[in-house]
Amino acid sequence: MSPIHFTFTSAFMLGLTGLALNRSHLLSALICLEGMMLSLFIAIALWSSTTNSSSCSLAPMILLTFSACEASSGLALLVAATRTHGSDQLKNLNLLQC
Repeated sequence: MSPIHFTFTSAFMLGLTGLALNRSHLLSALICLEGMMLSLFIAIALWSSTTNSSSCSLAPMILLTFSACEASSGLALLVAATRTHGSDQLKNLNLLQC
């Protein structure tokens, strides 16, 4: 395993571990998701630059647009939950209540 591959794999796994284990605040979950998406973006961008194919060069930009949409919708949910419930703690958010 090359050091670059190990770096991106460990960055993704750290984000996944933080998302799985740290479930106290919605903001920390969103930051873990963004870390995972950025590590995937850098890995796909390096992969497409090493293959030198024009068909794979669009994939990192599509992933980056999806991650920007995910970040904006996550922040909108964070603002809505904070306004409604008073905090962003996940234990206070009950999805079964309106």
